[in-house]
Amino acid sequence: MTSEEIELNPELAAHGITPYETDLAELIIQLGEDFSSHFVVPALHINHLQIRQIFKRKMPLEQLGLPDLGEKPPELAEAARRYLREKFLRVKIGVSGANFAVAETGSLVVVESEGNGRMCLTLPDVLISLVGIEKVVPTFQDLEVFFNMLARSATGERMSPYVSVWTAVNPNDGPKEFHVVLLDNGRTRVLEDEEGRQALHCIRCAACLNACPVYGRTGGHAYGAVYPGPIGAILMPQLQALEHSQSLPYASSLCGACYEACPVKINIPEVLVHLRSELVQGKQSRIRGKLSKENLGMKMMSRVFQSESRLRRAHKLARLGQGPFKADGVVSSMPGFSAWTRSRDLPAIPKQSFREWWHERQREKRA
Repeated sequence: MTSEEIELNPELAAHGITPYETDLAELIIQLGEDFSSHFVVPALHINHLQIRQIFKRKMPLEQLGLPDLGEKPPELAEAARRYLREKFLRVKIGVSGANFAVAETGSLVVVESEGNGRMCLTLPDVLISLVGIEKVVPTFQDLEVFFNMLARSATGERMSPYVSVWTAVNPNDGPKEFHVVLLDNGRTRVLEDEEGRQALHCIRCAACLNACPVYGRTGGHAYGAVYPGPIGAILMPQLQALEHSQSLPYASSLCGACYEACPVKINIPEVLVHLRSELVQGKQSRIRGKLSKENLGMKMMSRVFQSESRLRRAHKLARLGQGPFKADGVVSSMPGFSAWTRSRDLPAIPKQSFREWWHERQREKRA
């Protein structure tokens, strides 16, 4: 997913280098010229009949010995296996991500369920691992709790079928060259935000997606982002800067189901509210300017509500000012509010406010 975040595949293709995805779901997405819709199951939105059509269009099935490809999952998996096996044995450079990086030993860790990761890590002559800086854990012992959380929260398994750990190179086995690229891409900026930095705790298990009612209704593509769902709604606006992802913080009902499901307890609703506040403040200062009518009005109201005497005077002025625009107890066409009053009733300010009525009542009691 880090390679998708920096759009590595299109960049390689633009320079004449053909990348091959080796995860089965990612391969389906790539051959179908589609986009991922889920962290753990990227091709969740594609059924087996559609997969068969994609394979028939994009794979040399005759050469693979599968001229009559069926639609059953074992047959489709076999087609992918034969197609990728040749790539594993021929391609000299492999690119991987990492679920975790261990600072103590310099080791990288990939957790997966198909075996493609093991092939990609060991067969090429050169291995390049692209790792987000938030994936670093202090010691090997720290991996234990993360292994338990990741597998159980992502797929409900006790542990993942394949766990690959590699440290540097070995002259007798594996790649001859090994390069690590530590990716920032806005992460240190996220770290500076005391409220938003908890998004970096994410271990990409997708538990929040599975629990989210909004994601369940709309699917991953509706988010228009590499990282969809609740975590994407707080991570992408921070990585890209808010002006590029203004709708994502609002793609939530704030029901809190994601927070309850999250194994590392990221308070996603809290961060969503924080980002919405940042958006509103940013719009006021950048788009409308500090001297906009709305901004000036809000600042004036803020001053009025800070003092009881100012509020009382404001009531009297508003009561006098509404006179020409009042009819049948409703203000119908006040300047500056015409668009609002066309479709809504704006009640006129009464002759006596609640405060005035209360003070008068208290005086009568004392009398």
